Amino acid sequence: QVALVESGGGQVQAGDSLRLSCVISGRTFSSYAAMGWFRQAPGKERQFVAVIRWSGDDTHYADSVKGRFTISRDNAKNTVYLQMNSLKPEDTAVYYCAVDRSGYTMNQAEYDYWGQGTQVTVSS
Repeated sequence: QVALVESGGGQVQAGDSLRLSCVISGRTFSSYAAMGWFRQAPGKERQFVAVIRWSGDDTHYADSVKGRFTISRDNAKNTVYLQMNSLKPEDTAVYYCAVDRSGYTMNQAEYDYWGQGTQVTVSS
């Protein structure tokens, strides 16, 4: 059984920063291909934010966060991070991390395990 637990969300002002963490437990990391962050704003569908390969340096970002958000990982801690800078009110959403066992994709349908989400609220 794989469990993902996100943390680090909160309520901030526009222009502030937050760092989200996602701790993965239950299986060895060598069996994963990629980790992704997604978000769902009120009344909207969940959308891709960022993805990182579990080995190597490949990353990919949604255009809306490129240059402001950075995804990284610490394999020794079984943790993936999302550093969010220059936050905007439109970044307000529940943020989810997810594991893809076999691919490297922005398609959330390909992800196998999901966390429960952490709320990020950005006020103007």
